Amino acid sequence: MPEKYAVMGNPISHSLSPLIHQLFAKQTGLTLTYEKIQIDLPRFEQQVSEFFTQGGKGLNITLPCKQQAFTISQKRTSRCLEASAANTLWMQEGYLYADNTDGIGLLRDLNRHVNIRDKKILLLGAGGAARGILGPLLAAYPAQLTIANRTLKKAQILQQDFPKTNYCTFDDLKHKQYDIIINATSASLDGKNLELPEQLMSTQPFCYDLAYKKNQPTAFVAWAKRYDCRAIDGLGMLIEQAAEAFFIWHGIMPNTAAIVESL
Repeated sequence: MPEKYAVMGNPISHSLSPLIHQLFAKQTGLTLTYEKIQIDLPRFEQQVSEFFTQGGKGLNITLPCKQQAFTISQKRTSRCLEASAANTLWMQEGYLYADNTDGIGLLRDLNRHVNIRDKKILLLGAGGAARGILGPLLAAYPAQLTIANRTLKKAQILQQDFPKTNYCTFDDLKHKQYDIIINATSASLDGKNLELPEQLMSTQPFCYDLAYKKNQPTAFVAWAKRYDCRAIDGLGMLIEQAAEAFFIWHGIMPNTAAIVESL
């Protein structure tokens, strides 16, 4: 019987994770099933427990429960502890293990497009998605990394956990300039534009959206391109973080370049 894997999120219908993991399985000669599970927010912990009780082998967790996945896990990797958020779960010796592959996935994809060393980076959003990538971003030696959020308190809390960063609100960005802007908010999943000042785009920064759409640009990517910025979505990151999760579960690292090209 094929081993059972899944991704949990809300929303989840857009997810390409099942396709990606099936492509990895085909490439590596494994047989598995991988499904989408809509999170019922009050029942998240129960849904995770039921999945593993019913024979599930591994779960990916996407918005909005990465921090809750961290909380309910019993054993955590060092990068998961650094992020205080988890996107990869599995059972081992009766314990629920957690890791966070978002940061390494983002860096592997960013390296295809831009060198972040000594660059001024603006990170939009202060939730679980931002937490997962901050540590690896800081380890890549940017000149400066600023967390901007609609509400100052969440940005301030995140900055306290990552003291090498700065923080501000979106309104504080009017007279600031950055080399790279990374959108870690959920706005693109809802098709919404962020209310950001036009002056922010005057130097045409490289723009990256952690969200993705297969056949059209996300709202953030479309907005950035209106200012003639080079902008890409997070499909490459999705593939790279999925590959890291696949390696954790199966001990085999798939060829991501082939999957990026095929999608």
